[in-house]
Amino acid sequence: MKNSYTRALPDNFGGLPPESSTYEDSRAVIFPVPLERTTTYMTGTRNGPAAILAASRNMELYDEELGSEPYHHFGIATLAGIDTQEGTLEHVMDEIRRTERALLDDGKFPLALGGEHSLTGPLVAAAHEKFPDLTVLQIDAHADLRDAYQGNPLSHASVMRRVVELCPAVQVGIRSLSVEEAEAIPSLPVRVHWGKDIARRPVESWAPDVIAGLGRHVYLTVDLDGFDPAFVPATGTPEPGGLDWHQVTGLIRAVAAARTIVAADVVELLPQPGDHASDFLAAKLVYKILAYVLASASGPRTSV
Repeated sequence: MKNSYTRALPDNFGGLPPESSTYEDSRAVIFPVPLERTTTYMTGTRNGPAAILAASRNMELYDEELGSEPYHHFGIATLAGIDTQEGTLEHVMDEIRRTERALLDDGKFPLALGGEHSLTGPLVAAAHEKFPDLTVLQIDAHADLRDAYQGNPLSHASVMRRVVELCPAVQVGIRSLSVEEAEAIPSLPVRVHWGKDIARRPVESWAPDVIAGLGRHVYLTVDLDGFDPAFVPATGTPEPGGLDWHQVTGLIRAVAAARTIVAADVVELLPQPGDHASDFLAAKLVYKILAYVLASASGPRTSV
């Protein structure tokens, strides 16, 4: 019976066969985190991980830039999504942190799919426990440096304030912030590369300055509204004046070549009916990150 029909693609990132997607033999692990507890404008980021996974199964796995099928170098396992609705927000955040730390302790490269940006806080906390010299690279439209928003210090609008309490950060593409954040930035361990200064320039002209601000170990967080909404309209708070595909991927490739990226997330996709382009960009960006970090620095995959 089991061989009597053509099977659909596996329900994992990239639709990969078992030999390329078991946890034991994969170096990359996709961690779906459909968190949406503090959004304040458009809602629906909880649907982001499922949309990215669905798009990834329709994505060509050959990378013309690298001239290979990168997943063969490292394997990609996909975890079941974490339950983000059960319990208090503090409990959920701690569960995210503990799961991320376990993945890092297993020698994996975890890439979390969001979900709202607040999930980055516990992910960075786990990475910082493992790598005390960690620096965070944030690609984003928003500074997210409020001490609290609507009375909640765990809000998506405060996530980077919690991050810089742990380790320094470099922000790229910022073009939206409050007066509170603008006044706080000079006293915080953060370097800002404003969207207005880089969005119309080739990445080669400013990526070295970004890299200079990063330490040896880097956590990468990509809020998809860092892209100009012409490229990714499906976000909760799109901001004009953002980055393009080649600027973002060029920066990530340059950072991966110069530093050690230890974990990453891609957050704030808000899927829209009929807009499959945003979902597809997010999926391809995830694949590019994994390829830059894992394929270019390794030979053929071996068991972990």
